Amino acid sequence: MFLTISTTGTPERPATDLGFLLHKHPDNAQTFSTSHGTAHVLYPEATAERCTAALLLEVDPIGLVRRGKGKGRGGAPDSALAQYVNDRPYAASSLLAVALSTVFKSALRGACKAMPERAAAPLPLRIEVPALPARGGAELVRKLFGPLGWDTVDAEPVALDTSFPEWGDSRYVRLVLEGELRLADALNQLYVLLPVLDDAKHYWVAPDEVDKLLRAGDGWLAEHPEQKLITSRYLSRRWGLTRDAMERLELVRLAESDGLDVEDVDNAVDETSDTEEKPVPLAEQRREAILAALRAADASRVLDLGCGQGQLVQALLKDVRFTDIVGVDVSVRALTIAGRRLRLERLGERQAGRVKLIQGSLAYTDKRLTGYDAAVLSEVIEHLDLPRLPALEYAVFGSARPRTVLVTTPNVEYNVRWESLPAGHVRHGDHRFEWTREEFRTWAERVAGQYGYVVGFTPVGPDDPEVGPPTQMAVFTQNTDITTAPATTPTTATVPKEEQA
Repeated sequence: MFLTISTTGTPERPATDLGFLLHKHPDNAQTFSTSHGTAHVLYPEATAERCTAALLLEVDPIGLVRRGKGKGRGGAPDSALAQYVNDRPYAASSLLAVALSTVFKSALRGACKAMPERAAAPLPLRIEVPALPARGGAELVRKLFGPLGWDTVDAEPVALDTSFPEWGDSRYVRLVLEGELRLADALNQLYVLLPVLDDAKHYWVAPDEVDKLLRAGDGWLAEHPEQKLITSRYLSRRWGLTRDAMERLELVRLAESDGLDVEDVDNAVDETSDTEEKPVPLAEQRREAILAALRAADASRVLDLGCGQGQLVQALLKDVRFTDIVGVDVSVRALTIAGRRLRLERLGERQAGRVKLIQGSLAYTDKRLTGYDAAVLSEVIEHLDLPRLPALEYAVFGSARPRTVLVTTPNVEYNVRWESLPAGHVRHGDHRFEWTREEFRTWAERVAGQYGYVVGFTPVGPDDPEVGPPTQMAVFTQNTDITTAPATTPTTATVPKEEQA
């Protein structure tokens, strides 16, 4: 993966000033580590008349695979075979953009203490990228770079195979840009537009990418005729982030047209009083729904089965009505993190006496779990392989038999509303299944009938009229009309070994 930056000069203003602006000495070849390989900076030519800096990125293909390259939205194009055969080590992409920001960080900011006036002034620049993936072809390359002040935007399509001209052109172009621009402006344009033209990123696009885009696009993106396309592709078509970026860019445009600062335009809200309600995260809504159900059940001794890192245990501990709280998880690491979250070593004697964390598998019966008012299985069952689910049912409903059992699980029908979730994907890589509302209801009613419970259902989160809520909760309550527990032993294939004995 290769990129060159060239400039010309005179004896009074030598071209080798480029080394000061890039903060890389022309006499040295330097190496830098990046998250996916090694970047090299060298100068093929460095005279007063002409100076060229080259950035060569060697991508580590093994590291690329280990970091989940090509999985999910934002991965490589044609990701089915991406970890075996791909263009990532050769074609300019977000990998090269990240290398630019790592190696030329000060130059991107326009900072140069040695020559501040040179950093602030336009330079005669020639930038060449031999292999640039361009989804949209050479015409899109010209549309993106053309309005940015370049005198020449030469995007020459690369043939699929020169021996077979009838095959036509590939999706790659050889890009040459020539014109007088500030070096910082040119680098920031490349930082944004390389992944935009590739229409992919090698890393997950988080909300902080909006700030990166606006920072790199300062001074040119707000007025760019292809602003919407650039913003959408840069943010991997995450519509919520794209909308946020577009709104902020519109404020920048309005401020520039009126000669004002953005803060002076965006002054409709009194910052001393927060009048806008912030959306409550689904995990918090889920915990609140569970706590409300436990209070309605008048539970005081509660099991959190599959407690993970202890978020629910922490919420239970804050309510004095829950006098005996036990968190159970098979993962020692998760329990260690939960212990740190709860600060168990700093709790007073009374508080410490209310909570306990124990290791255990929900696929086996455990006498320590009997005698409790309620048990919670929050986002747990979908992590089990379906053939192991009857063992959990027996361990919880047949052996432990708390008076109330709460089970929450994702509603797969709602997944179409998650803008960041690719079609057909589950919400978490460890989910073995995700059920529709009908599938969850059928399972819950069967378990309730088999083990002597009655069950009701509660939506958690916004209840979409078409696809239902994001989370579905079943509330199991022991059927008081049954005086003795029904015969509930599962088949031998699903009974834990100690129960078989």
